[in-house]
Order: sequence, then C-alpha cells, then structure tokens
Amino acid sequence: MNRDQKTDVISELNETFSKAKFAVVADYRGLKVTELEKLRKELRQNDAQIQVAKNTLLKLAVKGTAYEGLSDFFSGTTAVAVGFTEPVGPSKALTAFAAEFNAFSIRSAVLEGSVLTAEDVVALSKLPSREQLLAKLLGTMSAVPTGFVRVLSAVPQKLLYAISAIKDQKEN
Repeated sequence: MNRDQKTDVISELNETFSKAKFAVVADYRGLKVTELEKLRKELRQNDAQIQVAKNTLLKLAVKGTAYEGLSDFFSGTTAVAVGFTEPVGPSKALTAFAAEFNAFSIRSAVLEGSVLTAEDVVALSKLPSREQLLAKLLGTMSAVPTGFVRVLSAVPQKLLYAISAIKDQKEN
C-alpha cells in the first residue's frame, strides 16, 4: 500500500468516525470471512458498519475526533464497528455475535465522547431499542385521553342502562 492509498484510507476512516454516534473496538482473531460477513449483514440492518484496518491507520484516523480515546485499544487484530443513528441496535448485534463466536471479543467503545468498557457495551445492549421506547411513550400518551373518553362516555351509558331497565320493568 503506497502513501496515497494510505492517505485515502485515513481520510475515509476519519469521515466515517466524524459521522458516527457510537464506535466499538473488537478483536476478531480466528474468525472466518463468512462469520464476519454475517456480522456485517446484521450491523447493516442496524444502520452500522464494521471496518478492519491497520492499527496505525486507525490511530491517525481518530486524531481530532471524539473517538481519540479508542487509540489505546488499537493493537493486534482490530475491527471497528460504528453506529450512525443509535447505539442500542449495534451493541445488541455485537454482543450477540460475541456470545455466538468466542473468537470475537469486544475491547472497548466510545459513546458521546466517553470511553466504555466491554461490560458497559453488554449493559447497553440490554436496553430497549429506540423504537420500543417510542412505542412505550406513545402507549403512555394515548392512555390518558383514552381513559378520559371512557370516563366521559360512562355517564350517558349508565343513563341509557337505567332507562332500559325502567322500560323492561314497565313492560313486565
């Protein structure tokens, strides 16, 4: 790889890090290409991607970004997964993959400028996703007006039952 190619790779990685909201450093030593492709597919579904690059290029790419704290973890076989929207989906995919394949291990992560441990990523993966939280919020918000409508409709409904009972009583 010549100097121009390295510069292109660094600028591409730097652009990726600047767009990312969440980044995870992992060790993938011993994984087969087909297994890594399975992880790539799972991450794409969660608006994330995984990249493998030389550690020196990664260290140069994170300089000046919020992910500079990850440079201490760039050693050995390094893969970097970055999420672009929210951190829960990619962390769920990564922890599930790490549980399935022992050759894959999470080293560290960065979320909003703070460095997380592998245990923190596992804890993050146990949180509900953004869609689930929005659904719960919507359910809570719709419960109040629904209950109010039920209370308001109960008064005329009971009046109707009373009139119906009086009618049945007079007919008998």
